[in-house]
Amino acid sequence: MSPASPATPVSGSGSTPGADPAPVTADAPAAAPAPTEAELLAFVRETAADAGLIASLPLDPEGRTWLRLNGPGGSEAWIISWPPGTGTGWHDHGGSHGAFAAAGGRLTEQSLAVRLPTEGWKTLELADGVDRERELTPGRGRAFGPHHVHQVLNETDDEHAVSVHAYYPPLPLMRRYSRTGALLRLEQVERPGEWE
Repeated sequence: MSPASPATPVSGSGSTPGADPAPVTADAPAAAPAPTEAELLAFVRETAADAGLIASLPLDPEGRTWLRLNGPGGSEAWIISWPPGTGTGWHDHGGSHGAFAAAGGRLTEQSLAVRLPTEGWKTLELADGVDRERELTPGRGRAFGPHHVHQVLNETDDEHAVSVHAYYPPLPLMRRYSRTGALLRLEQVERPGEWE
């Protein structure tokens, strides 16, 4: 999945997330297979290395900015800027698998090494030893499965960071969490359009 140009910016239109795909008939070619986590990671790393594309993202010292891209195999992809001191808060990706890579600056990912139930709870007490932390510098990335819960932070005082993200299937929702010590609390469920 290495196109000549790794990513093409789009203006935000397209199919509705979660919509049923068109049926395949004998006359129509079969749909391409879904991209794997490894293919998404290769895509975000290749895109993060495209200096011209990364430079096309306007940076705002007050808040994050983003540019939506066409990802491989129908995936959703984004270039995101992170001013100093910004972050996502704890969240998941609504059952999508994905990958992200730093294109500039330094990001910290804090994640949970535990598979959380997606329904039927409001507050969970986390066991000891489930916290993970990694630093991502330009070119470094990571792939993750459909149950990944994390937060991404730019903890620097004076350096903007930029990253590239890809998700498959395109994000149907994101669950937002708050965390106090070992307690993780579901705070909000966001749908597409609420974060774009």
